[in-house]
Amino acid sequence: MSEGLDLSGLLNGKTEYALSLFRFFITEFEKVGKINLQSTKSMIAIEGLHKMAYLTQVGKNFIHVVFQFDRPYEDNLCFIKIAQVPNTNQFNHHLRIYFKEDINDEVKSFMKMAYSYKNN
Repeated sequence: MSEGLDLSGLLNGKTEYALSLFRFFITEFEKVGKINLQSTKSMIAIEGLHKMAYLTQVGKNFIHVVFQFDRPYEDNLCFIKIAQVPNTNQFNHHLRIYFKEDINDEVKSFMKMAYSYKNN
């Protein structure tokens, strides 16, 4: 994880439970490959060689992550929503994590896919 990165914009005041989900998710992503985090006021971008996922929401008992792909992967059990960005070939895949167990083999396969995927 990026040393000294200020993640307080999205994580400030969040429950320890939600923060533990965030830390666990990042630790699991680091097992895929080297990542960096880029923070804005409204989200945290997770990047390797490119931006591959975005943490867009931290609730009391969940984190919400969005993966971007160039086609919809509708045959899955993990994404709660898949939406095409208008006038593009980008499909946002929304994942809501409530438990550490939600980061299962299927989610890990999409994390690996996102890591090796490059948006054109």
